[in-house]
Amino acid sequence: MRGISRLAFLAAVAAMPAGAETVKLTLLGVGDVYNFEEEDGRGGFARLNAVAKAERAANPNTLYLFNGDMLSPSLASGFDKGQNTIDFTNLVPFDLAVPGNHEFDFGPENFYEKMKASKYPWAAVNITKDDGSPVEGLNGVMVKEIAGLKIALIPVAQDTSPEVSSTGSLKFLPTVDSGIAAAEKAIEEGADLVVGVVQTDMENDRKLIASHAFDVILSGDDHSYATAYDGVTAYVETSVDAQLLTPVDLMVDIKVTEDGKREISWTPTFRFIDTATVTPDPETAALADALRAKMDEALNVEIGTLEAPLDSRRNVVRAEESTMGNLIADGMRDATGADIAIMNGGGIRGDTTYDAGRKLTRRDILTELPFGNTTVVTELPGSQVLLALENGVSQVEKGAGRFAQVSGLTYVFDAAAEPGSRISEVMVGGAPLEADKLYKVAVNDYILGGGDGYAALGGGRILTDGPTGQLVANDVMAYVEKLGTVKLAVEGRIKKLGQ
Repeated sequence: MRGISRLAFLAAVAAMPAGAETVKLTLLGVGDVYNFEEEDGRGGFARLNAVAKAERAANPNTLYLFNGDMLSPSLASGFDKGQNTIDFTNLVPFDLAVPGNHEFDFGPENFYEKMKASKYPWAAVNITKDDGSPVEGLNGVMVKEIAGLKIALIPVAQDTSPEVSSTGSLKFLPTVDSGIAAAEKAIEEGADLVVGVVQTDMENDRKLIASHAFDVILSGDDHSYATAYDGVTAYVETSVDAQLLTPVDLMVDIKVTEDGKREISWTPTFRFIDTATVTPDPETAALADALRAKMDEALNVEIGTLEAPLDSRRNVVRAEESTMGNLIADGMRDATGADIAIMNGGGIRGDTTYDAGRKLTRRDILTELPFGNTTVVTELPGSQVLLALENGVSQVEKGAGRFAQVSGLTYVFDAAAEPGSRISEVMVGGAPLEADKLYKVAVNDYILGGGDGYAALGGGRILTDGPTGQLVANDVMAYVEKLGTVKLAVEGRIKKLGQ
């Protein structure tokens, strides 16, 4: 049995005489840290590094653990493919880092480069090459010896990564099953404490907690904050951008009996840190200042004026027609001369609104489109265009990023219908979509490769010159400059039945 009531009977430890000892172990978990700067005086790497330094100074028995997602998406990563996050975290290295799905947004080769540049180890028990062999530089379970305790760190990645990122031929084994199996093996091999460092959603978190194979689980991916303890497993959902942090102190009682066996029990204490109260680390702040100045020079360039507001809120771009979605899709179609443009809502990341009268800058567009995707034109029959649109609305009730923002066509969908049968009334250039007619379709390279479930976009004749097109962000910036004054409205490109 795990947790406070667990008794671990291990082989005699000659160096430890009969008696009792209490060890204070601190676990500091963090994940989903994209932006190097603070937001509203909270979060960012300077505050995160300050907290990590303070925790290690207060207790040498501290493990600093990263549970995924930092290389992307952010404005800075659009320039350096996430190198800035490596530079910031190298100042105060993690004891272990797990790759999140966003570690692969620029492809696996970029992740391999960033692993090599890291001053800390990366690990995941459920990522292999396509032939099942290990990925060079990516470790598995890590066992740390601290104050006489054998602590097994179980790193687990999100198994949906191939669907939402550019993982190439890497193989992702089931998150829950892989994590539990690794934890149970660690127990069999004599671990005193088992700590899951996990990137997965709360539904999977609950399954991992219910297994009682872990003493502590530090989880990311949901961009929310939570703590829990069921008497067996302590749990922290680690917020986003290091805004809210919770070090977990484990008071571990180690008792050595007369016959040389050890009895171990522990209790957790959760400490809440609102990083708005944290003084930024000076060394990290200096690095951030230098990066900010470099980016300001390139990005604070005005390219157009808004005559009407724009909306890129996450709940909008993933569920309905969005003016920002219209602008981006129009920019892709204008740059290529395609009949149709499709942009996945999950690729639009600003999550904000822009008021009429605002001057749009390069920074605004790159904030909305931080992934570095290129615009590609493929020639497809209408039947495959329809399948692509069906995929776009197949998980709209979940707020999935595959939702299709469009240009050059209109469609109606019924969210209450079965996935695969939700689309109706598709019009292209004012005429009904024809199943056998070939259309020139502008998309980004991510969904062309099957990302966000867009397998239907594959197999067409690629019309873009060269191996790739221009950056989507560049196409949109050029379009805004061409317009000068941007006036877009929700005009009925996407209609939902019942509204």
